[in-house]
Amino acid sequence: MLVEIIKTIILGIVQGITEWLPVSSTGHLILVEQFMSLNQDRDFMNLFFVIVQFGSILAVVTMYFHKLNPFSPKKTAAEKIETWNMWLKVIVGIIPAGVIGFLFEDAIDKYCYNSMVVAAALIIYGVAFIIIEKRSRKPLVTSIDTMTYKTAFLIGVFQVLALIPGTSRSGSTILGGVIMGASRFVAAEFSFFMAVPTMLGASAVKLLKYFKDGLTLNSEQIIVLITGMAVAYIVSVAAIKFLMEYIKKHDFCAFGYYRIIVGIIVLVYFAVTGATIIA
Repeated sequence: MLVEIIKTIILGIVQGITEWLPVSSTGHLILVEQFMSLNQDRDFMNLFFVIVQFGSILAVVTMYFHKLNPFSPKKTAAEKIETWNMWLKVIVGIIPAGVIGFLFEDAIDKYCYNSMVVAAALIIYGVAFIIIEKRSRKPLVTSIDTMTYKTAFLIGVFQVLALIPGTSRSGSTILGGVIMGASRFVAAEFSFFMAVPTMLGASAVKLLKYFKDGLTLNSEQIIVLITGMAVAYIVSVAAIKFLMEYIKKHDFCAFGYYRIIVGIIVLVYFAVTGATIIA
């Protein structure tokens, strides 16, 4: 059990770091799992990789609680209205991925969870980050308050691409935000807020399907899930603080180069081992 907990802690650390940085948590968890997989069946591991994200969600909720809370007594009436408008923009933003994910989840799981797709997504998005940053212009949207509902929806369209493993949910939404004229800071922050309902919904659906299929959780699996979420929460707080400080002085090019390197590693590793299906 101790070995399983250590592995869980490592996976939680990877999840916490890569969920918020635009580098693809799925791609990294896939690589890490190749070398130190938990001694659990595939159904539980698929559940684990989704549920552990709940810890990452809690990090956003606690760090931005005041900004996300429309009922805060410390806010004026105007500020409360702005908060409700922000949530409406978030809801508009998550509609595209919610609809496409609901309709095509099984097809995506069947055809996209393989080494070639993950590697291609890592590399292509890495190149995209570099190109877009090299052509960056002065941002038109400098706060979520000034963001239009159309822009929020279009950022949500980019989030649809995150359904492809290796793309990165934060990477898709941040890239989409920058393309739509948002500053890096606003794009990253809006990406965090969109993650709350998106990941909560994904976790709930995965959990319901797990039990609907007649599967159960034993005490060891519950401990593993709780440990993974706790570690992901702690590390997510640090990762979010790092990213928001980093983008005040730097662009996303470094993440683009990093994605390309990881994508090449995925290609080489699975070519050498002969493996193709990774989930």
